[in-house]
Amino acid sequence: MAVPMSAESSSLTAVLQKHFGFSEFRLGQEPVIEALLEGRSALAVFPTGAGKSMCYQLPAILLDGLTLVISPLIALMEDQVGALKKRGVAAERLDSTRSYDEIREIYARVQSGEVKLLYVAPERLANEGFLRFLQTVSIALLAIDEAHCLSEWGHNFRPDYLKLPRFSRDFQVGRVLCLTATATPDVSADIRSAFGIAEEDHIQTSFRRPNLNLHVSPCEGGAKKALLLDRLGPRAGSSSIVYVTRQETAENVATYLAREGLSARAYHAGLAPEVRTEVQESFMQGAVDTVVATIAFGMGIDKPDIRAVFHFNLPKSIENYVQEIGRAGRDGEASHCEMLACEDDRIVLENFIFGDTPSAQAIANALDHLLRQGESFAISRYELSQACDMRPTVLATLLTYLEIDEVIRQTGPFYAGYRIELLLPIDRILAGHTSKRQDFIRTLLASGKPGRKWLAIDVEEAARATGSERSKVVEAIGWMEQHGDIHTQPNGLRHGYQLGEGISPSKALGIARKLQELFVRREDLDVSRVAKVIAFAQNKTCFASALVSYFGEDKGEPCETCTACTDSQHPISLPRSTPEELDAGALSIISEMTGMSLVQLRTPRQLARFLCGITSPAASRARLQRHDHFAALAQYPFQLVLEAVELQGG
Repeated sequence: MAVPMSAESSSLTAVLQKHFGFSEFRLGQEPVIEALLEGRSALAVFPTGAGKSMCYQLPAILLDGLTLVISPLIALMEDQVGALKKRGVAAERLDSTRSYDEIREIYARVQSGEVKLLYVAPERLANEGFLRFLQTVSIALLAIDEAHCLSEWGHNFRPDYLKLPRFSRDFQVGRVLCLTATATPDVSADIRSAFGIAEEDHIQTSFRRPNLNLHVSPCEGGAKKALLLDRLGPRAGSSSIVYVTRQETAENVATYLAREGLSARAYHAGLAPEVRTEVQESFMQGAVDTVVATIAFGMGIDKPDIRAVFHFNLPKSIENYVQEIGRAGRDGEASHCEMLACEDDRIVLENFIFGDTPSAQAIANALDHLLRQGESFAISRYELSQACDMRPTVLATLLTYLEIDEVIRQTGPFYAGYRIELLLPIDRILAGHTSKRQDFIRTLLASGKPGRKWLAIDVEEAARATGSERSKVVEAIGWMEQHGDIHTQPNGLRHGYQLGEGISPSKALGIARKLQELFVRREDLDVSRVAKVIAFAQNKTCFASALVSYFGEDKGEPCETCTACTDSQHPISLPRSTPEELDAGALSIISEMTGMSLVQLRTPRQLARFLCGITSPAASRARLQRHDHFAALAQYPFQLVLEAVELQGG
């Protein structure tokens, strides 16, 4: 693919200065950019905040064709597109917030060559309409942010990422750039293999951050808030992040700190979007000193003067820990990173892992449903999730595994219906159309069920009524909205699939067994990551050296500032208050719940999840979180509770 402005004709540094205002590249950026401009794919493994995005933004300006950026977060896309536009770089994003008109306009600008960078979530590559659009453009570069998500060895595996290698081949992408801040040697090898990246084009900079002072303070659960207050008090007026595991912990700790006179707010996925935005902006502007957050906070946060990051609860992996402490001290100044370590947190982290693993029966039920739908079919993932009592993210993983093995092929998502509000009288909507078109629109609208304000249109019923394809009905609805005749709200999201060649219900048993093995392997990997966090907290030698070694670097010299380097008493066992055996009261609760025979808790795994405080679709739908015994045994290991439930015949 042509590169109209090569490194020979114009210095890369000059391009960097002209478009981005920087006089020199950061470590590692230039060799990645040079590889891409020479037509090779590359893997960039840089620590958080080390400037990964420049590795594709600058080549996008020079390459002839579109740079398609895969990014998992809408907020991150918004920030990057906004910053690029301010610098005069033509960039756009497609996400769920975009209107029909906005999408059509972006498509036109991409096809004309005006837009150089287009940001999308990986899920959009399952949209047949978007894929048809991409067939009309030339993709010079595919940039994949958070590329570790495609590796099953990775700490944040996302099933939609598994489809990206096939996508790059099918669309004959010019070159691929994979970017991550947290790739171990095994993960890096997975990524290189998936995209055919040569080892010499794997560019990795050091994970060592000398300005971060790493500390671990063993602390019993009941003493954590007081210790955190003691640490934060002298830091009043400077920016800090406190990471927790649960949403309720974020609220509880933030309220405690605020009552003690500190400037603190909670941030988690359970808050309304406008509240999350307000908290984040207040923190970025310095109006709030401390954010107490789940891992929902931090991606894309580029605040240079965060002076401290605390882990009130253990991080769920070393990779998460490195990502989260990496948000501190981006200005190069000394910053404090401290883990308040307690063995009790291990129970919570492992329980979530065990609770997510679907039972063999749940897998068999889902598979049986899919294989009996016929050669072409559509499902509601929400309804199937409810029917099989499988969390939506787990079901999405199952479906992706089936796609990778060519058991099913996704044909794209669509909406089963629309709620329509007429903005004009019907005669004005029909005016100007041919009589045939008027009959079509009149019949389409007449097929709907009228409400007080909205008209409910079932697309399949409207297609039958008008004697047309469903695509024509959807096109007509979109056209009327585009011209200001109606306002719509889509509903009933469905995902279309086709069965793979030679697949039949008779093969369900073998497929289900393989799926179960995959989920169990995933469970084992995630549990081992928690164990590595515990081992790190009790590490006998330098924390900084242990971290860089984990990511494949030489240990180097001890930092002489971390807890392991400065405290001769370290390591010590982490305190634990959780019991190792179920007491009589716990066994009594299990017996009582087993005797109730609730249909939503009919299997041992369902009941164990409920008792450990792990929500599931069936239990949530029945509002069982309000039950007195929900989370009654949350202090116990999930496997211990599950074994007791099985013994009692639950």
